[in-house]
Amino acid sequence: MTLTGLSSKDIEELRRKYGTNKLTQLEGESLWQKLLNGFRDPMIMILLVALVVQLVLFAMGQAEWFEPVGIFVAIIIANGVAAYSENSQEHKANALKEEAEALERAKVVRDSCLQEIPVDDVVQGDIVYLQAGDKIPADGLMIEGRVQIDQSALNGETEEADKFPPLQDNDSYDINDLLNNYYVYRGTIVCAGEGYFATKVTGDRTLFGKMSLEVQEKQRETPLQVKLGNLAHQISTFGYVGAIAIIAGILAKTFFSGVWPGDILGWGRLIIDAVTVAVTIIVCAVPEGLPMLTSILLSLQSLKMAKDKVLVRKINGLETAGSISILFSDKTGTITEGKLSVVEVALGDGSHYADVKSFSRKAIGYFTVGAGVNNGATHSNGNIVGGNSTDRALLKMLADNQLVDEIDKSKLETSVPFDSEKKVSSITYRMGPEDCRYFLKGAPEQVLGLCHYYIDKDGVERDFGDKTADEVLNGYINKQASRSMRLLAVAMGRSPDSDRLTLIGLISIRDNVRKEAVEAISSAQSAGVQVVMVTGDRKETAMAIAREAGLIRNDQDIVLTSDELKEKTDEEIKAILPDLRVVSRALPTDKSRLVKIAQALDYVVGMTGDGVNDAPALKKADVGFAMGSGTEVAKEAGDITILDDNFSSICKAILYGRTMFKSIRKFLIFQLTVNVAAVLTCFIGPLLGENVVLTVIQLLLINLAMDTLAAIAYGSEPALAEYMKDKPIPRQENIVTGGMMTEVIIGALYITIICLGILFIEPIRAWFGGTDGVYLKSAVFATFMMAITFNGFNARTEHLNPFEHLGRNTNFILVMLGIFVMQFVFVTFGGEALSVESLSLNSWLVCAGLAFGVIPVDVLRKAMKKAA
Repeated sequence: MTLTGLSSKDIEELRRKYGTNKLTQLEGESLWQKLLNGFRDPMIMILLVALVVQLVLFAMGQAEWFEPVGIFVAIIIANGVAAYSENSQEHKANALKEEAEALERAKVVRDSCLQEIPVDDVVQGDIVYLQAGDKIPADGLMIEGRVQIDQSALNGETEEADKFPPLQDNDSYDINDLLNNYYVYRGTIVCAGEGYFATKVTGDRTLFGKMSLEVQEKQRETPLQVKLGNLAHQISTFGYVGAIAIIAGILAKTFFSGVWPGDILGWGRLIIDAVTVAVTIIVCAVPEGLPMLTSILLSLQSLKMAKDKVLVRKINGLETAGSISILFSDKTGTITEGKLSVVEVALGDGSHYADVKSFSRKAIGYFTVGAGVNNGATHSNGNIVGGNSTDRALLKMLADNQLVDEIDKSKLETSVPFDSEKKVSSITYRMGPEDCRYFLKGAPEQVLGLCHYYIDKDGVERDFGDKTADEVLNGYINKQASRSMRLLAVAMGRSPDSDRLTLIGLISIRDNVRKEAVEAISSAQSAGVQVVMVTGDRKETAMAIAREAGLIRNDQDIVLTSDELKEKTDEEIKAILPDLRVVSRALPTDKSRLVKIAQALDYVVGMTGDGVNDAPALKKADVGFAMGSGTEVAKEAGDITILDDNFSSICKAILYGRTMFKSIRKFLIFQLTVNVAAVLTCFIGPLLGENVVLTVIQLLLINLAMDTLAAIAYGSEPALAEYMKDKPIPRQENIVTGGMMTEVIIGALYITIICLGILFIEPIRAWFGGTDGVYLKSAVFATFMMAITFNGFNARTEHLNPFEHLGRNTNFILVMLGIFVMQFVFVTFGGEALSVESLSLNSWLVCAGLAFGVIPVDVLRKAMKKAA
């Protein structure tokens, strides 16, 4: 066939009519847009309200200038760190993608000449020339030649697809079925052969292009965003109710005491004082450090994960990983190695071996010729290039046994490449001056029936007797098929016409399960994560892999094919989803549908994958794990990239995500105890006769120091293996649980009692030498700060020992020591500015003793909880 291709004048017309071959990249948010959108975060919005309140207090002379400035800085840091980090990661990813795209070229026939042009310049109607190693630039129909294509980027299949022109013009085929023999697809790679195809679809209309656009859709809110939204409402309600209660309490106490202000100015001053304290309580109720904590945690954990070969591309992906309840995993390259490997070599006597290194030199010689010379792949500079996946697997096995140097192709007489119809390849090879032999390699059903002899491991030729090899090895063949092995027979004879061949070996090849994946899957399951394998493989192969990987363990575990999945309604799938373990022959639409159904059941959904076919589901999932060796489309769609393709790294991401969530809860226990204790102390104090127990400046100092410094302390908590024994946190579960509130209330009540006790309980007052007024209030301030600092150790762990694993978080130790030093400086040198007096050594010891009591109180609470 003579191919002329498009003329120069046709190209522009076709480009105007059908568009370019460039893939659309939807414009992402700029750094400023990310910053502005960050202000919609519920906690940031509360902080903005707090900032306004602080500015009002400053204008009224009730706050220092550094108070609103401190909150403003906290807002910028909390919002800016996350926005900058995500923006930086996206820029790096886009730069790499653009650089790679600029280098891609395609060979096209135009004006009867073969030209090489940028892939983006290909137009619909172009005739593209394909050779081994080429990446196909568009979708189209084969018109000449024959090629084997690796379509794993689109369908996850490791086996190459055979593509050739339709035999008749009216031959029918389904372009949605990637296994059809006539149509080729953008993004797939030519492994062998050469040919031409006519471009039918370009750019965004290709299958690759459609998937690329789909992955750029927006995701739903993360579980943490949902929880923090609920918490923001609860905290604001608590602050407002507390503020109103304090105003009502002060006014009620004044009214019932009978000691009323003498004039309007006195009433006005009373109301201003009450409102000032109330507004301060609203500010104290807001944990300014929480947004900062989440930013610190995300940044620190992302740095730790990078050392473990895990790139957190989207900053919220890590915290979501800790909440995953169901994980849909691709098989190829994720659970399996993603490439074919020789698993076993069987001989005619039924013996089988992991490789050929224990064979005699003579037997190895036959094997090296039959599988190494009769091979389309080549070993060069330590790399295996060319050939199909089966040939590469054979050559790798020889290379692993240091036998590639013995492959001598100089004695090759003739060679017939692999024929997909005959399913064999063959050579004639001169073993010696007078010894020229015929070697055949191919499908067992084509070879074994011709084999009447076999070579044993010593290289001695043996007779099968009155049977042929396929009859003798039938049981072994069936067993290997049940293990999803691909079998390949290697034989030799005296000539191509011989029908009495000698079997050299029967080779079992498979895409092996990663050893570390088995352990990682077990770890994920122990963590309460349901793992479902979604693969393009046939059902029998998928089931064999799933059993070996530990996904299928009993008869209740469900395996579905894509067709079976399609027949079921969404409601039927929801009913069986908890028992679903495998979906075979899966299409990209199946993966997206499964993610959508699981999310409808309020699962937190994870998805792993490496191909373009995985990208839409990676994007739709709550957190997508893209493999480092995967396609750029998959990496762009994913939230987290597993650089080493190691399934166990997913478990690390889950662990770090859970550690982050635990740290947030620890911080909240600590901070809410501070807030509740402050509200109770300032509410009950006036009812007992003391309008101002803690001054506005004191409360703001407590709030500022505890919020910001505690965020750093809890942001460095270690990742403990025990967290992987917990069940996933439901998406709608409140971030503050009943157990947490019990701890908060008990701690806050104890702190409130000891602080008010210093003012109103005579035996405790006596410990301070019978002093009164500012001195006792200074002791209250010191005791309050020390008590909430000691309570920080309680919040670190649910175990009885509040100091366990403390050595693994030096930041915590330094921060708590820093707070102790700060409160000593505040009380000793604060003077009139803080309404305090310097305390004696005895008073400091009493304050410390009362404050330390919060630790045994919480240990008792934990002991009672464990005993219940």
